[in-house]
This record gives sequence, C-alpha cells and structure tokens, in this order.
Amino acid sequence: MIETKTAAGRHFHFDGCDVVGLARKHGTPLYVVSETAIRARIRELKADFLDKHPGAFAVYASKAFQTLEMCRLVAEEGLGLDVVSGGELYAAAKAAFPMERVFLHGNGKTRAELEMAVELGVGRIVVDNLDELETLDEIAEGKGKRVPILFRITPGVDSHTHEYVSTGKLDSKFGIPLDPSVRQAYVGRALSMKGVELKGFHFHVGSQLHENDSHLKAVRVVLDLMKEVKEAYGFSATDLNLGGGFGVRYTKADSPKGLADFTDPMMAAVTEGCRERGLEMPRVVIEPGRWLVGEAGITLYTVSSVKEIPGIKTYVAVDGGMPDNPRPALYGAKYEAVVADRPDAQPTTVVTVAGKCCETGDILIRDIALPAPARGDILAVFTTGAYCHSMASNYNRLPRPAVVMVREGTDRVSVRRETYEDLVARELP
Repeated sequence: MIETKTAAGRHFHFDGCDVVGLARKHGTPLYVVSETAIRARIRELKADFLDKHPGAFAVYASKAFQTLEMCRLVAEEGLGLDVVSGGELYAAAKAAFPMERVFLHGNGKTRAELEMAVELGVGRIVVDNLDELETLDEIAEGKGKRVPILFRITPGVDSHTHEYVSTGKLDSKFGIPLDPSVRQAYVGRALSMKGVELKGFHFHVGSQLHENDSHLKAVRVVLDLMKEVKEAYGFSATDLNLGGGFGVRYTKADSPKGLADFTDPMMAAVTEGCRERGLEMPRVVIEPGRWLVGEAGITLYTVSSVKEIPGIKTYVAVDGGMPDNPRPALYGAKYEAVVADRPDAQPTTVVTVAGKCCETGDILIRDIALPAPARGDILAVFTTGAYCHSMASNYNRLPRPAVVMVREGTDRVSVRRETYEDLVARELP
C-alpha cells in the first residue's frame, strides 16, 4: 500500500494526496484508488510471472473492482480480463476492451449472457456444467461460430480460508466434480460438438490465501485429468488456468507472500508434472484480482458521533458502513484504519467503528486503538480496493460513494457519487 505521512501533526497522505483534502473536495464516504499502486503490482506480475515464464498469460479478475477506467488501464497493460456476468461483459465492451483477451466465468450463466459472449467473440468461455455446454454449443452453431472453451473443474482440495470464499472443495457450487463420468459426459461430448472448441481446464481453489499448498494439490489433480483425457481421446490441452486467490495484507496478523512464492512452485509443478506424464506444456494462465487492487484502495469516512458506554464500549459512528463495505458483515473481515487528521498521534482509546445502517451487524472495525476520534474527523480504512465498490449496495437508500483515482499527488473522479435522484430513477411514479 502506498501511504506517506508528512511532518508531525500533518494529515495522512495516500499516493501523494492529502486525504483530508480529498474528503473535503469530494465528500465522504469516498473510495480512493491509487493508480500508482496498481501499476506497481502489474510490474511485479510481469517481472515475476509473465517475463519469467514465456507464453504464460495473466487475466485480471475484474469482479474485485471493475470500472470503465480500470478496464482501460488493464487493457493498456496488456493483461486479459475475467468477467462473470453480462453486466461485467457489457462494461468491458463499453471500455473497448479487446474481446479476444476476455474470459467469461460463472456457474449460472444465462442464455442471454452466453449469446452476448458469442456475439462479442470473447477469448474463452469457462464452462461450469453440462447444461451450459449444450446451450453454448447450440448458440454458437446457430451463429456459425466455434467458441473456445475451458472446463472448470472442482479439484477436491480444501483451502485455509473463510468457507464463503473456498471454492475448490468437492461440494462447491463451482465447477465439474472429478468422477469417472466427467471424461465421457463432458470432455467426450465437447470434443464431438461443432459449436465449441475445447482448449483445456481451469480451477480456482479459493480467495485470500497465504499458502500455496492447495494450489499445488490442485495442479497434480488437473494434470492427472489431462493425462487421462489424452489417453482416452488423444486430446492434448493447450490451456491450463490456475485461477487466483493470492492473499493481501488487511491487518498486521496477515503475512502475504510475494506473487513468485505462489507462481514459481506452481510453474515448477506444471513443468515437471507434464514431463512425468508425457504431456505437452500448455499455456498457463493466472487470474489475480484482489492481489492487484486490494491494497491500492482506501475508504474515507467522516466521524458523525462518538458514543461511550461506560466500562463497556465506545462506538465511533461514521457516515458509511455495510452498503459500501459488506465484507465485515459477510465474512467477519478485519481492517485497520487511521484518523487521517492526525496520523502521528498516539492511540489513546479502543473503539468500535460502527456503520450508519439500521442493522446491529453493521460494524466496520471492532476494538481498534485510535487517538480519540471526534465528530468531523476523517477516518481512512486501509485495503478496501477489492470487493467494496464492486459489492456496494443501496441498503437503507444510501447512495453509493464516488471513486477517486489518485496518482502522485493528483486526483480525478473515476465514478461519480450517486444522488438521491439516482436511487429512485428506475421507479415508476
């Protein structure tokens, strides 16, 4: 994360910008995203993965944070884009993202979404189930096209993460379970179709991971499948997508690894595993999302009240909450923060930061030590670049915050703040 402090007693700065000044200029709650930090991550991605492993490819998992500007930035850097819905695909097209570098994911794609993907000519459709395969073949053949696909498999490995973001277990809603019927029902069927062209396989074992053991186990599972498929059908997979899930730092308790700590062992396992099984080396793809943008974002709030329950708890209420960041309520996610008006002041009190929604569970941070906050202070919450803007809602009729992109002391509005009029614009009188 890019954070700096000026001389003692001055405001907190983020990518060269005084965040108290940003709050006064743009209002709060406010998402602030550092272009500098995102591009630094992309440089690391290129140096530690793409340049090190010629032929490899990286696709940004845009569900973490997707705006038109972010799509254009990713396109400019030469990466691919992972989308999971018609809305995300539409935004990618609106941003003129190169469609041949788009991967469409999702476990419940509608016919309309598949038709849009075929019509736009996305680079890969990652097929989740047999119904989807049959529908996609029908659509593609009807349009006189042959669509490149990957099968998403469920490798049957457990990841050390929250249950809601663990996606590689056998009972996951995502992917194709690896039982003996897979080769015939899925692979055999796909190879006989005219509207789809099977390219290979994909897995995703979970999110916010700090160890790579589940990735390595999944690599062995999918390589075994690739060998079985080659022996049964003579089919050699040209694509192997290893997913993402690389963790970031939310609190001091987190110890995230560098990208190479994940990808080097994974690439070694793929290379050696292919050699042992007599397989051709496929194009290897990874899909970082949170890892690219999580620490590049902060959220600014204004303190609206401080309420002490003597001997029990002190609540610091802010002007946002679960509508702009539902992760604490959904996953028990933990965050760190600073009183941006006086970042060098010593913490003197332990408080709980409460959101403004009419929900007991609308708590952003529990028991954080801060220099006694006061009404009107600006609170900066760290590592909110992923899954905050993208998961935001209008619960309690709260307008969604603006997104401001910053770069080396300059700021620009990337997404305007919603208005009350926006909240009722779709409703009939």
